[in-house]
Formats: sequence, structure tokens, C-alpha cells
Amino acid sequence: MKRKILIIIENAPAPGDPRVWKEAIALRDAGYSVTILSPRVKRFPKGYEFIDGIHIYRHPMPKEGNGAFSYIWEYFWALFWEFLYSCWIFMRRGFHVIQGCNPPDDIFLVALPFRIFGVKYIFDHHDVNPELYLAKYDRKDLLYKILVLMEKLTFRSCHVAIATNDSYKEIAVARDGMSPDKIFVVRNGPSLKTFKSVLPNPALKYGKPYLVGYVGVMSEQDGLDILLDVAERVRSLGRNDVHFTCIGGGSAYPRLLEIVKEKNLGDMVTFTGRIPDDEMIEILSTADIGVNPDKPCRMNDISTMIKITEYMILAKPIVQFDLKEGRISAQQASLYCDTDPGNQVNDFADKILWLLDHPEERERMGEFGRRRVETELAWEYSVGNLLAAYEAVFSKRPEKAESQAEVARSQN
Repeated sequence: MKRKILIIIENAPAPGDPRVWKEAIALRDAGYSVTILSPRVKRFPKGYEFIDGIHIYRHPMPKEGNGAFSYIWEYFWALFWEFLYSCWIFMRRGFHVIQGCNPPDDIFLVALPFRIFGVKYIFDHHDVNPELYLAKYDRKDLLYKILVLMEKLTFRSCHVAIATNDSYKEIAVARDGMSPDKIFVVRNGPSLKTFKSVLPNPALKYGKPYLVGYVGVMSEQDGLDILLDVAERVRSLGRNDVHFTCIGGGSAYPRLLEIVKEKNLGDMVTFTGRIPDDEMIEILSTADIGVNPDKPCRMNDISTMIKITEYMILAKPIVQFDLKEGRISAQQASLYCDTDPGNQVNDFADKILWLLDHPEERERMGEFGRRRVETELAWEYSVGNLLAAYEAVFSKRPEKAESQAEVARSQN
């Protein structure tokens, strides 16, 4: 019988989340039948699509808000629709495994009732939510403790966990009591097949000799406000030959546009918002440097940022703060800035300018990064561990799930 999987992702639509989509494609290519359940948003408004051999269902979501009540309401709303849709998908198509992709750490609640049918649960650990909360609010209050508890319950309920790096694996073992042999590290690198450099477009430099590029989420902890301070510092040093282009969106995006106006940076900083991948790749292919201004904190120290390897595969040298997983990924492809708040902006600006003034170093660092991704960090090197995680689950799977699903469908 064909092995059937339901992937549930709450904080991004399919196929808009690159990691989840690469996982789905890899599982499809390995012979699995894959269905994805995700939110319905403006960019992906259809309730159902069949794309590249993968069934995609999208459930309604409330309008995004701010504050604790809005987040709690959003989570309850998502859980309601995820469970309802999961029941319908189980009756309609059947599945043997649910893969839950956080945040938040509550999808295990959807998976629990299906245990009576022999359905297993795989937890795909994208973000460490307690540390994410600390990065945003800097307090260990009741909500923080609830997040720690939800994380622990998630690991206790899953049969296998997928971690994005060894730091996340260490947390699962040390804080949540997960057995190391049940955790598979699946790093999130760019695909060599689809993420390829294109010819630079000089028009994207806005008449300047140099372009500094950023791509990624724009939330409070992502440090775009620091990058704007860096741009202001570069201008104060008399350097009018540099343009900054920032690609992406997020909760901090509206405030960042206001800061650009307040600092009068419109002639040297462009925010594109979310754009198609081909436009993003053209901008980064044109850039001389890729930057990662993630604020120094525990969350960013232990998290692997996909933007780093995306810069590397395009042979772009990087400037970022000296954080653990950033250094593990980039190694000699990056310059590392002082994390001291009193010197962050000046050191970041100085290192950008130093790289721009040393083209031979840019070339050397870029080439090192490109080779490292091609030989070690590309997505293709993670697929084996992903498939191993599923083999570990299916090797012990009772045959109950398929028969129960068939009975349910025959009664409709």
C-alpha cells in the first residue's frame, strides 16, 4: 500500500514555505502520497489545489492582529480548522503519518485523536518558541512557561522529531527529554536545482557602484532597524556610493518604512516587500554583499537562517553578527561583527565598507561560500535524513491506519 502523509503548517501557506515545499517534493519523489494543510491567504486564496503531484488544502484564518488575545484567538481558530480539515482528509484520502511544522507548538493536539487509527506524529521543529518569545519580549512570565510546556508536550507526543540543526537537537534532548536516536537533523539549504545565480542587472543598483542585499522575514528580532542605523552610519561617513535593498515582509515592515522616512534614507534604502523568487534571485545576484543583521540573542544564536546559505550559493560574501549557528553555516564566507550593543552599528558599517573596498576578498569569500553549499549544505544533502526519519516511523507502523481509513471511506 502506498504510504500517505499529511503535512500541517500553520504560519505559512503552501507552497509558499520553501522548506516545507522542498520536504513535500522530496517525499513525493520517494514514492509517498503527500497532502499539505495550510492557511488560506491573499497570495494563495484557493481552498484546494493539486500542484506537482501534491494535494494542498487551505483553511480559513482570521485577520492577523497584535497582542496576546489576537495570537490566542488565531491559534484556537487554526486548531479548529486544522482538526476539521484533517478529519475530512482522513476520510477522503487517508494518511498514516501527520507531520506538524511549528510554530506554534500545538499541532500535536490535532494529531492525538488519530492515534486510535494507528497514525504516527512527526514534529518538524522550525523555531524554538520559548526563545522566540524571549527575543520579542525579554521576559520569562507565565506565557513563556506555557510555551516551554507546549514544547515539552510536543516532543513527548511525537514518534520522531526533525531538527533544523544540532543546537535544536540539543534542546530537544536536554530540555524536553527526547531520545537522541529519535531526532533527525534536516538542515534547510537552497536546492541546487532551483536556486541558481543569474546575470547581474546594473539598474538594480539605483545608479550606485555598490549594492548591499538582504532577504528574509522582517520581525522585531530580525534586526532590520539595526541595518537602517548601519545605512545611516555609512552615509555619515561620506559614502554615497552604496545602496541597500531589503526583500521580504513581516510584522515590523510598516514601522521600517516609517524609519526610512524619519532618517531620510529613501535615496539609499529600498524595501521591496514580498516578491517572486526570480526577482529576488536577480537582486541578490546583482548585490555585492549579503547581510544578516539578526539581533544578538539566544534565539538567533541557535537558529540556522536560510538567507545565509542563499547568499553563499550565489557567491556573495556576508556580514553578520558573531552568532553560533551563523558561524557554523558560513565559516570563511562571512565577516563577523561585534555583538556589544554599544558597537554593533559602527562595526557592522565598518565591515561592509571594508568588504566593498576589497574586491579580491569579496571574490575569495564568495567562492568559498558557493563551494561549501555545493558540497555540504545544499538541500540535496538533507534529503537522506528526512527520508530516514520517515523510515524510522514506518518501520514500526501498525497496519491499522489504512484499514480504518478504507472502512470510513466505504461508508460515505
